[in-house]
Amino acid sequence: MNTILTQYRRLGLLLAAGLMLLLAACGGTGGSGSSGAGGAKPTEAPNTEQPAETEQAEILDEGTLTVYLNDFDEMIGPMFEEATGYKVDLVSGNGAEIMSRIEAEKGNPHWDVVWMDAMPSIYGLGQSGQLLEGWTPDNAAHISDAMNGYVPEQKWFYPTGAHAAGVIVYNTNELTAEQAPKSWSDLTDPAYKDMIGMADPAIAAPAYPFVAYFFQSLGMDEAKTYFETLMNNGLRVYPKNPNVVSALTSGEIKVAALQESNAYKMKLAGEPIEIVWPEEGAPASVRVAGIQKNTKNPNAAKAFVEFVLDPKTQQALLDKGEESFFEAAAKDVAEKPERSADAKLNAAEAAWASEHEAEIKQWFADKSVK
Repeated sequence: MNTILTQYRRLGLLLAAGLMLLLAACGGTGGSGSSGAGGAKPTEAPNTEQPAETEQAEILDEGTLTVYLNDFDEMIGPMFEEATGYKVDLVSGNGAEIMSRIEAEKGNPHWDVVWMDAMPSIYGLGQSGQLLEGWTPDNAAHISDAMNGYVPEQKWFYPTGAHAAGVIVYNTNELTAEQAPKSWSDLTDPAYKDMIGMADPAIAAPAYPFVAYFFQSLGMDEAKTYFETLMNNGLRVYPKNPNVVSALTSGEIKVAALQESNAYKMKLAGEPIEIVWPEEGAPASVRVAGIQKNTKNPNAAKAFVEFVLDPKTQQALLDKGEESFFEAAAKDVAEKPERSADAKLNAAEAAWASEHEAEIKQWFADKSVK
């Protein structure tokens, strides 16, 4: 009997020891994370969370980037594709055509980026909730202090450059330097009756910023008086700046308020014209780039804005672009040596010009018809 009891006791001890070893082993693998004796400390417990559940999924583009623009379509596409590897489809037109297209597509936008010298109109897109906001490109660090003043608080768009929406140009076969107008107020002189032309602010992208500056700086009533005086003096309004160039070349007009790239191209081509930068400055048209709020190609869209803000890109546009006379947005970019050292630009405030755009264009259209 004693032998049997002894064997039972030994078996009980072995079972108890085995149970303790089993419990210790379970605690050591840290399943519960208990900090009790024999258990793993919380800091030693393995991370059982799945990374896919905690990391944000990568946003992928859905297709080819579509950019609406009114200039530089002859070169920006291949440059961008070569530099970034993204494919881009460029849709080019004048200011009225591009803005009408955007309005028509409001419920189903086909564009990813708009890049035009129509800052007031594009500001209006931001106000109507059509532009991405709050994003700062890395290349915004290169923007000059003066150009940074054009970036809206909401960061709807970024300037890539500014040019004179109009400088005074006169035909040297018709007028001497002494006879030519020197300031914008000179254009109201009866001596220039039936001699003056300009582009239509309802059609040409830079023409609205041109008239908007006068309406803001002079005040609505005084600006209306100014342009009414010009119209009564025989002002001719042409659809676009190239039409103004043709009228100057043919002798149909002798003086023009002409966008500066068109003016300098005439001069470099040997046309008998001279360019006058009024002492008070010239109304500016600012070219800006903004991204469609619900773009399906956010990576390519941001890459495009980064690209056009890059100082190297802006230098290439100045060196080789068809609209190559402008003040670059990026610092330390060399302008055309032919551009006047007296060039001074004055831009209407984007918010003000956007608010009054429809009113001013309608007034101008009504008066031009008469």
